[in-house]
Amino acid sequence: MSDDTLPEPDRIDGAPHPRETRYLFGQALAEADFLDAFQSGRMHSGWLITGPRGVGKATLAWKIATFLLADEGLGLFGDPTLDVDPEHPDARLMQAGAHPRLSVIRRPWDDKTKKLRAEITVDAVRKLKTFFQMSSADGGRRVVIVDAADELNRNAANAILKELEEPPANTVILLIAHQPSRLLPTIRSRCRVLRCNTLGADDLQKALSQAGHDADNADSLAPLAGGSAGDAIRLLNHDGLQLYAELIRLFNGMPRIDRPMALKLADSCTGRAADVRYGMVLDLIDLFLSRAARAGLLGQPLTEGAPGEGALLARIAPNDLMARNWAQLQQDLSNRSRHGRAVNLDPAALILDIIFKIEETALGVAAA
Repeated sequence: MSDDTLPEPDRIDGAPHPRETRYLFGQALAEADFLDAFQSGRMHSGWLITGPRGVGKATLAWKIATFLLADEGLGLFGDPTLDVDPEHPDARLMQAGAHPRLSVIRRPWDDKTKKLRAEITVDAVRKLKTFFQMSSADGGRRVVIVDAADELNRNAANAILKELEEPPANTVILLIAHQPSRLLPTIRSRCRVLRCNTLGADDLQKALSQAGHDADNADSLAPLAGGSAGDAIRLLNHDGLQLYAELIRLFNGMPRIDRPMALKLADSCTGRAADVRYGMVLDLIDLFLSRAARAGLLGQPLTEGAPGEGALLARIAPNDLMARNWAQLQQDLSNRSRHGRAVNLDPAALILDIIFKIEETALGVAAA
């Protein structure tokens, strides 16, 4: 498989790649913070772009990178903006993923497993040495995008830390992080933070329309997407709404879970062709646990992600004590899920293990 045909870990199926996305919605404050630093001369060499998955962090990083490499100047005829004419030579190189002064660090392809690796390896970061040597020839500004920094393994994280501690001249490093708490504290301390927020209903709809999606079932989609255009597109592309409804039917049997139904769900996630469904099931279980914890504190959600969800959450999360139990379970199972995927644990075994842990917690509610 050639480099041109390898899957891109930072691309969402059914949506333009962040480098191809024309407009960024809902992140005006983060844009303004960067431009203010640029104008005032308080530019950092390291920037940490944080926020939930799918809200536009990568799009913001590519817009900043294009702005820096195009070197358009700032607002000579109006307010400063990150928007660069898409016909600008540097912008066209960026859209093609071929700018010589940009390096993108992301999860590499594993020729043995024929899959993307679960983590960013140190070899991917070490390639920066060659990039800095080659790109220094014309003396222009250089930009590095790390997407996502919380996927760096320990050796890779230490390697990127060295670049942040002694950044090459005229270089800006943009680190995208969905969970910045997973980063080394020393990495966080050497970066200025740009926070991206979840999208409001209007901005979410605009982002979906830009990606070519018109959601007919917005009432169910909105609470599950949680203000994330990326999550909304994944749900639409991979029957996520139907799958969440299936999970709610399964969990409605709690405190005892229907074994045959659980086995059928687990078996449907095995095999290479089921990789997407496998990841979607794990993500939706994590979302369900999050909504259970929130329901214990705030009561039933105003909108349901699937029929019967509200009554189920009210039953299994009746108070703040159970909210804490579900929140702790979410954290534990999230770590278990991440580890299981990293070591290629059998998908059916991992999903069944997670389901039975949820049942165990539900039995505790029934006994209380």
